[in-house]
Amino acid sequence: MGAKISTDEDSPAIRVSGKEIIVQDTELNRRIAERGREFFSLLQGDSPSLFDKKRWTGRVLDLCMRNPEFRVRMFRFIDVFPSLSTGESLVRHLREYFGEDEEEIPDLLKWGAKVSGFGGALGAAALSRVIRRNIREMAGQFIIGETTEEAVRGLERLRDEGYAFVVDVLGEATVAEEEAERYVITYMDLLEALRDKRQDWSALGGRGGRDWGSAPKVNISVKPTAFYSQVRAQDFEGSVEGILGRLRRVFRKVIELEGFLCIDMETHAVKDITLEVYRRLRGEFPEYPHLGLVLQSYLKETDSDLEALLIWAKKENLPISVRLVKGAYWDYETIRAGQNGWEPPVYSHKAETDAAFERQARKILENEPVCHLACGSHNIRSVAAVLETAREVKVPEERYEFQVLYGMAEPVRKALFQIARRVRLYCPYGEMVPGMAYLVRRLLENTANESFLRQSFTTEIDVGRLLEDPAIKIASARSEAKREITEISDAGRIPRFRNEPAVDFARADHREAFPAAIADVRRRLGKNYPLFIDGKESITAERLPSINPADPDEIIGHICHAGKEDVGAAISAAKKAFPGWRDTAPSRRAEYLLKAAGEARRRIFELSAWQVLEIGKQWDQAYADVGEAIDFLEYYAREAVRLENPRKLGLAPGEDNRYFYEPKGVAAVIAPWNFPLAISCGMASAAIAAGNCVVYKPSGLTPVIGHLLVELFQSAGLPPGVFNFTPGRSGVMGDFLVEHPDISAIAFTGSMEVGLRIVEKASRVQLGQNHLKKVISEMGGKNAIIIDDDADLDEAVPQVLYSAFGFQGQKCSACSRVIVLDTIYAAFVERLVQAARSLKIGPAEDPENTMGPVADGNQQKSVIEYIDLARKEGEILFSSELPREGFYVPLTIVGGITPAHRLAQEEVFGPLLAVMRVKDFQQAIEWANRTRFALTGGVFSRSPAHLEEARRDFRVGNLYLNRNCVGALVERQPFGGSRMSGIGTKAGGPDYLLHFMDPRVVTENTMRRGFAPETLDSSPS
Repeated sequence: MGAKISTDEDSPAIRVSGKEIIVQDTELNRRIAERGREFFSLLQGDSPSLFDKKRWTGRVLDLCMRNPEFRVRMFRFIDVFPSLSTGESLVRHLREYFGEDEEEIPDLLKWGAKVSGFGGALGAAALSRVIRRNIREMAGQFIIGETTEEAVRGLERLRDEGYAFVVDVLGEATVAEEEAERYVITYMDLLEALRDKRQDWSALGGRGGRDWGSAPKVNISVKPTAFYSQVRAQDFEGSVEGILGRLRRVFRKVIELEGFLCIDMETHAVKDITLEVYRRLRGEFPEYPHLGLVLQSYLKETDSDLEALLIWAKKENLPISVRLVKGAYWDYETIRAGQNGWEPPVYSHKAETDAAFERQARKILENEPVCHLACGSHNIRSVAAVLETAREVKVPEERYEFQVLYGMAEPVRKALFQIARRVRLYCPYGEMVPGMAYLVRRLLENTANESFLRQSFTTEIDVGRLLEDPAIKIASARSEAKREITEISDAGRIPRFRNEPAVDFARADHREAFPAAIADVRRRLGKNYPLFIDGKESITAERLPSINPADPDEIIGHICHAGKEDVGAAISAAKKAFPGWRDTAPSRRAEYLLKAAGEARRRIFELSAWQVLEIGKQWDQAYADVGEAIDFLEYYAREAVRLENPRKLGLAPGEDNRYFYEPKGVAAVIAPWNFPLAISCGMASAAIAAGNCVVYKPSGLTPVIGHLLVELFQSAGLPPGVFNFTPGRSGVMGDFLVEHPDISAIAFTGSMEVGLRIVEKASRVQLGQNHLKKVISEMGGKNAIIIDDDADLDEAVPQVLYSAFGFQGQKCSACSRVIVLDTIYAAFVERLVQAARSLKIGPAEDPENTMGPVADGNQQKSVIEYIDLARKEGEILFSSELPREGFYVPLTIVGGITPAHRLAQEEVFGPLLAVMRVKDFQQAIEWANRTRFALTGGVFSRSPAHLEEARRDFRVGNLYLNRNCVGALVERQPFGGSRMSGIGTKAGGPDYLLHFMDPRVVTENTMRRGFAPETLDSSPS
């Protein structure tokens, strides 16, 4: 082993209380250190097989720890490995990950391959066999078997050695209800296989019929989300009941075997769902106590969750069991939080997690009459703390046990067995493909710099440091963090743009806010909404209703419609206001936008609720729309300030050249219904930030949401005439607005047909027009996602579904074609159809429904016509059933489509997905490009070469690799395409405001009487 035992006195313990850190030398801490040294003395001369450099696994991990770049490549290669079905594919990926030439590939990866060169089929086959054998050996280090028979044999070996087990079936990613059912069947088969075996097993510890006198011999662990494919945090109740529907069956089988069931904790997003599943299942079987739950110490909420669980257990008089672990998804939770703008749910420093573990273990031990503890850690300090705390609070031995991972830290488990005896091994089993995610997590843990096992067995760290109270490390980390914060604040920098945080349905307040907001909005339905011109409301005689597409009898509101005279008045008001607004400092204009953003942020759930009812957006889709509107306001405000100061050009002496921008004049903003607030706000706020005045025409399907933009700008105090609201029929006032000679710029988002008409109309110079009109037009797409033959289908299938059917496929960025390589086609289509069959369709206000109605009757008719065409051009692979009321169309998947078909060329704008089959990746790229649109696209591949090829040759405005192709974020993914997808640069990007401005250059001759200001100080004396 690597750690050195020190005879130095123990460091004083630190007790953390709130933000205060108090140094306190305690007797308990001394005993923990003494017990830890006892552990380490038992480890002398021993090392985990994981780090044995005589074995391939040990050599790989050693190189990973020494070479971070190799570590990344190796783990990615291991991740893709199960998908490489041929020797040629494996060799190709080896070269892509590690080097083009054979000589560049580390000998370690060819270790055991007795072949000179592997360019040919024989060499590739030989290398393939060796690599597969080596990686299976690595997986076998952590996985007790690939089949039930292998697993049972492995479990029997462990019991012969004196260890208990908890067995877990790998493969928690279920994308369809059929897969969830197979997960249940796998457990039922496992339990059946263990039924007879348990009778032959002698009880560990030799006391009665149970292990150690109290523990069932059969112990299984389950991933709750694997029991229901539609688990979503926003559908809390539906997710809980969906899981319980299958979990009850497994638990009843466990009870038959007098076994133990533990419900594992997965990601933070489903933590509260998991806690509720446990409480309900425990309450349904009050007489059977052998049901446990995992809690993760790295979650900041675990202290409060544990306290609530203990209070509940005492109140209900239901003893519980907790397996306390540190947590296995730290990287995922941290990255996901960063991407969504959330406070990370996990502690940022490992020492904080270690301290939380000791704190929570003590809490459980102090409540031992109602809670049994399973200590899940390899950290000797943590284990010693549990042992000594249990001794201090006089906890009976049968009320706690120790659990370690199979295949890891064998010396630790042996030492623990000698000291405590009650050791249980967590044993995953299952097929290689689902096992890779688990394998990579284990490898990440063991090669991380802060890994206790790595520090203990591969470094020369002093044992005193390894046994140090984690609170001491917290003090150091907090001191460093405070210093960094001080340095940043002292720099006095203006905070840069940050995206509005996404909705977080793991938070109860966010889940509860939506039904409350919808109910509040529903109480306000049916109002009359006037025009807004020159800062004043204007009532017209003609009013039309806006309706709920899920329930056409429900009136959202009555909208005054503008005629040509009203539009003319709005244009005149904007023209009159323009000089003053043009000359308003950009920084002052930005203040108005930031105030509007603040108001939208304050009303975000209400604004989202209007979208749920008026256009049928699901909760998350509606919230994202409002969040994007806020982003546009915040971002374009900053862009206006950035472009405010003239830029000096050139280096020639005696002249001063200044490059700057001025606004164009009056901008017409013609908005779509599919992003009724976000796109409206984006186009309008860009024009306003640049110094233009706006005449805004919302979609006739979402005019009430359009009026919300009036309210936001009114709250910001925008001067009269700068923003004018003129809803109305396009046939009445559309051409009048576009052709009016006082309109300088037109921002449009909508169909290609309407966009081309606007371009044509705007190109004609009208009587009295003294400028050429600028048209910014985003006109849709026919977007494709490519599925490579090495794609991770656990990721690809749900992301394709989300891209194709989120908001009923009514996004210009939606996936309407999925292009699949031949070798993976059957597997992908089977899972895609099964997953689509599992989706629920109904009103968007019910979070159980993944898909809702389309926008209106015309949209419904159009999509149904395309579905009829699909039956003629291809083969219907799946078509869903529908609710009776509302503008619903079937979720439809059609196969057999080629670029020659209309379904591969025409934008449908609905839930119709065409599946296209190709022979190789090059053909996939060619088919993807074979449309007149070029908006978004996606690729799911784990081939570095194919991803690079896609970057180069997949010609779309926004290309997404290994993720969905919708949901572009302001600044991070500026949005817009080319060809027939639009004209103009990307919304939410650094060039967008330039559409609404004209550049100017002013040149001044600064030379007077033979001198210039810049030469005065450099003239010879």
